[in-house]
Amino acid sequence: MQLVLVNGRILTRGGIVDGQAVVIRDGRIAAVTDAAQAPAGADRRDLEGGLLVPGFIDTQVNGGGGVLFNDAPTVETIAAIGAAHRAYGTTGFLPTLISDDLSVVDAALRATERAIEQGVPGVLGAHIEGPFLNVQRKGIHDPDKFRVLDDEAIALLSSLKRGKTLVTLAPETTTPEMVARLAAAGVTVAAGHTNATYETTRRALDAGVTGFTHLFNAMSPLTSREPGVVGAALESQTAWCGVIVDGRHVDPATLRIALRTRPLDRFMLVTDAMPTVGMVEKTFDLQGRRIHVVDGVCVDDQGTLAGSDLDMAGAVRNAVSMLGLSLEDAVMMASRAPAAFLGLAGQRGDIAPGQAADLVLLDDALEVRETWIDGIPAR
Repeated sequence: MQLVLVNGRILTRGGIVDGQAVVIRDGRIAAVTDAAQAPAGADRRDLEGGLLVPGFIDTQVNGGGGVLFNDAPTVETIAAIGAAHRAYGTTGFLPTLISDDLSVVDAALRATERAIEQGVPGVLGAHIEGPFLNVQRKGIHDPDKFRVLDDEAIALLSSLKRGKTLVTLAPETTTPEMVARLAAAGVTVAAGHTNATYETTRRALDAGVTGFTHLFNAMSPLTSREPGVVGAALESQTAWCGVIVDGRHVDPATLRIALRTRPLDRFMLVTDAMPTVGMVEKTFDLQGRRIHVVDGVCVDDQGTLAGSDLDMAGAVRNAVSMLGLSLEDAVMMASRAPAAFLGLAGQRGDIAPGQAADLVLLDDALEVRETWIDGIPAR
């Protein structure tokens, strides 16, 4: 079976093109060709002039659709999170577990394996955010769950048999040698919830850290005499930086300055989303604390940030309106950049032959009209 998408504006690496058709075969993009030359006899979908863009990839998704991964690290929870975020253009995601006991980490990884095996749409792996963090930059994480990265933890974090594993840790709580062991085992390592010095962060980058989790939030800042984690992140021209563009986690002016310091394709949009995404109810419990959505962000009763109520389509719109980015660059930060961070460059993140047919149809207001994952439309 083939599917041909016609009569749309298609965002390719060369820009937005008209008069082209996207040919999908066996879940992948077979061709982007002149509409008049699209295969005859295939099923056709008229996009009615909408904008077709690569599907969004979110590497930090704590919850959605009323469920939190920590509360129930199961296939059913992963499916519910994926379904909630798919409505906002997320076609690939890492269900994210915040700091918890290793038994819960194990359950989360096993659930991720089963979800991928069972074909839950969009699951690319798992993000284990903690518990190897610094209490000085704990944010909403429960410090009682924090522990040292040891042999047992490395064996567990390296055990995912399907998909990608992303681990966020504080470099100063471990050693470059331990970071290198994780990286050598195929784990993607990011620095986050860290009070590391610039020098410690540089050593971690040399050892195998390739990303920074929610840049500026929960990390030592750039100051005049101590560049800190932020300084090391902005100086690096190769590591990827996740950014939460909601106007509250980081001031847009700060992000605009940051974007000028390094290649734009080394920034990626993330949501850090909580269960409220896709829900009317905007309160939930997080490890015994009541969390409320206030002005679009999640906070506890003391005002501590606890993730976001942001979705990826909203992040793309904000990147355009708040940061002054072109639509092409905003979408790149939501698709190609996170794909490359996860080692999936050439497989996902672009509308090009050979890539997975993960696609989003947007209207003129950049609201999501339809999605496809592996060529299959949402049901």
